[in-house]
Amino acid sequence: MPRRSLRLRVHEEAKQDLIAGRDWYADRSFVAAEVFLDEVEDALALIREAPDRWPLFRRGMRRFVMASYPYSIIYRATGTTVDVYAVAHAKRRPEYWRMRRF
Repeated sequence: MPRRSLRLRVHEEAKQDLIAGRDWYADRSFVAAEVFLDEVEDALALIREAPDRWPLFRRGMRRFVMASYPYSIIYRATGTTVDVYAVAHAKRRPEYWRMRRF
């Protein structure tokens, strides 16, 4: 049964990941940047609705792989909170986000 009304906390560095991705796409196409942000927003809504739907990834984290962009959302759901640790580019060094703490 999905958990409802989960609080979403996004790590400051995950916000920077998102901004860097948006800026990269915006330099090439305003539309691509907007669609990127929309896809992240949709992904976060799905994660909040049913965070256990996506498989365990590393260290108790889960990973939502985006469909149209080479990014994954790395998060952990505990109690009534979903903590987003990274909006990670698939080609960036592996697990660069692993030292992030809330």
